[in-house]
Amino acid sequence: MQTLAVAAISARAMADAAASDGFRVVALDLFGDVDTRRAGSLWLPIGAPGSLRIDGPRVLAALRTLALEGAGGEPVAGWVAGSGFEGEPALLEEGAAVLPLIGTAPAAVRRLRGPAAFFGFLAEQGIAHPEVQLRPPVEPAGWLMKDAHGCGGWHVRRPPWPVDEPPSGERYFQREMPGQPMSATFIANGRDVHVLGFNELSVRRFGARPFVFCGAAGPVPLAAGLARRVTAVARALAVEFELYGLCSLDFMRDGDDFGVLEVNPRPPASMSLYRRPAGAPGLMQAHLRACLHGELPPPSPSHAQEVEGMEIVFARRALELDAAAARRLAAWPGIHDLPDAGQRFDIDDPVCTLSAGGASAAEVRTQLNDGRERLLQSLETSA
Repeated sequence: MQTLAVAAISARAMADAAASDGFRVVALDLFGDVDTRRAGSLWLPIGAPGSLRIDGPRVLAALRTLALEGAGGEPVAGWVAGSGFEGEPALLEEGAAVLPLIGTAPAAVRRLRGPAAFFGFLAEQGIAHPEVQLRPPVEPAGWLMKDAHGCGGWHVRRPPWPVDEPPSGERYFQREMPGQPMSATFIANGRDVHVLGFNELSVRRFGARPFVFCGAAGPVPLAAGLARRVTAVARALAVEFELYGLCSLDFMRDGDDFGVLEVNPRPPASMSLYRRPAGAPGLMQAHLRACLHGELPPPSPSHAQEVEGMEIVFARRALELDAAAARRLAAWPGIHDLPDAGQRFDIDDPVCTLSAGGASAAEVRTQLNDGRERLLQSLETSA
């Protein structure tokens, strides 16, 4: 059995996928949730949960330990970087020198997440995207400020721009586009892509942050022409920026039009929405085959899959999880990222993740919204 390390702000989805594919798993993340540790043979912390930021020195220390000592006496084949690493190409580079990185190369991530290179390529190729400027617009109304090194939408701001944050070379300004935020989940091999499906994304306002990622539902149907155009964009980006493995393309859909927002060059949260077709490799096996051997899953006839959804549950007020509440959570249907008893949560901290399935994205969202409200009321009543 091969041992694989997975690292992210929250590594549970990757750990689950790797374990179901037959890997022995080492999980590196901020939370060490019950089900993350259950999926892995070893968990190593790489940051404080409330920070929602990866701690570079702790990542490198953990990778050095794995490179020198392995896990339970077994060598670790390499590591897969997930959420939180897309804006850390220097850390990816340092980590890859310690233990093999299985994914898009750090130099490619650096170029992809550079606003000038990424949006310059889109403009050269005539790929639709909202208007972008690298300097603050003279008339800020209708513009968003973003950080190319951010993730989860926490970095997106409407005017007036914060004056207490230093300027960043990766900051850019993007005209707000109407429509439904969506993503394409795909596997790349640097030359082509295999699109697993398209997803509707859920975002909500948290204080001054108007577009925080809260969940996804998919696969959802797209008109054939639109699906072909989005797939062609994913393929062009995979070639230009040498993308490998599981990735996602974020875009806005407005009727039959769409505008590209960004690419996440790492396994996305939406990977948890996709089941393994009969006879096909699992998602982490497919990720490794694409990265190490350039293999993509073969084209397959579309198979019926109900829409799956996931929703991150954020605390509405400060909470401390006592033993009784932890037991109730453990029995809650469709719960993931399960915290331990005794854990404390500040306002807007992620508490857990809910999942649901149904015939449509609307049905799934209704289930998730209802489940979120009931779960939070249960926790707040007992607090």
